Amino acid sequence: MVASQPAANVAPTSRWGFWGLTWAHFLNDGMANYLPGILPFLAEQRHVPVAWAGSFMTALLFGQGLQPLSGWWADRLGGRRFILLGVAMSTLAGALVGWAQSLWLIWGLLLLTGIGNTLFHPQAMTAARSLAGRREGTRMSTFLVGGEVGRGIGPLVATLVVVSWGLQNLWVMALPLALSFLPLWRVTPSVRVRPRQHRIEWRRHLGPASALVAFASLRAGATYTVVTLAPLLWHARGGTLVSGAGLVTVLIGIGIVGNLGGGVASDRFGRQAVLTGSTLLTAVMLALFARVNQVWIWPTLAVLGMALFSSGPVTLLIGQDIFDENPALGSGIALGLANGVGALMVFPLTYLAARAGYSAAIWVLVAMTLASWPLSLRLRPEAWEARPRPA
Repeated sequence: MVASQPAANVAPTSRWGFWGLTWAHFLNDGMANYLPGILPFLAEQRHVPVAWAGSFMTALLFGQGLQPLSGWWADRLGGRRFILLGVAMSTLAGALVGWAQSLWLIWGLLLLTGIGNTLFHPQAMTAARSLAGRREGTRMSTFLVGGEVGRGIGPLVATLVVVSWGLQNLWVMALPLALSFLPLWRVTPSVRVRPRQHRIEWRRHLGPASALVAFASLRAGATYTVVTLAPLLWHARGGTLVSGAGLVTVLIGIGIVGNLGGGVASDRFGRQAVLTGSTLLTAVMLALFARVNQVWIWPTLAVLGMALFSSGPVTLLIGQDIFDENPALGSGIALGLANGVGALMVFPLTYLAARAGYSAAIWVLVAMTLASWPLSLRLRPEAWEARPRPA
């Protein structure tokens, strides 16, 4: 079935459609990113060495590398099926992790959670931008904040569930989607089918797309490695499981300010200014993270979160603009492919932290971040914004 027109019950209420997408983003990302909060407990319960705990995160995030493919499908199928299927799949698979005993089953469920996340994002982001209006940087930041709130709260909620009721009761986290799925079904907007005659001009896109993937991958690798290492470091120093999850909540929760600020600043000062400022501030705060004690780790992670996430709305819009004939594919490349490549960095850096110390892994992140700055200079918009968009 081809859905080339918005659903009849959604067209008059684009405001509800946008906020429905934002709520779905909150639920999806909460379930797809709760793992760091319970990672020390899960590794301990399943007798996994700390050096290998990063493999759980890699399994969870690796499926996101398929987002360009799901974005390509989403643009050609249209409708809203990937939005709803994705959030349902990530929620169901994530809820079953607590029951899994075999490591292979845990890895499989985490991979399925990541694939559900992969299905959701490209079509949801395309739908959100279609409802954004003129201030697309600000509106896309608002949509992304829904996901960041979920990412921030998810680890803490999962930890409270595990501490209070046990690992097997993670299924409780699926209840919000179960209770709101029918309203979401009614208000989720459809994405129009992209005309098939618009072929993807890979040669024209290769330069800026390669720079975008490299920049966003290094940023994603730094983000996910910090999210993984912070609770493990806190737990190794004698901190509680709940407070370790709180570190992730602070990093991502305060990062919302950076996400919103990055979108607003890009509308006012331009995208390049945001990318440069984000990169330099990230490097400085990572260097501090490598040296601070238990007390100062909290404000350090708060500022680091703002720095890390401020580039998110900018790289997302750049990806959609590069692939103007297939914006969901562009979203998938800017977010999903970059996250998938970045996920490959988590396990070796976690292994390095266990063998050579946490500071060694964090200084590698500083070097990676500084190396990303020249790549950001290749993302200046004049290379593709002057091109006419497909009708």
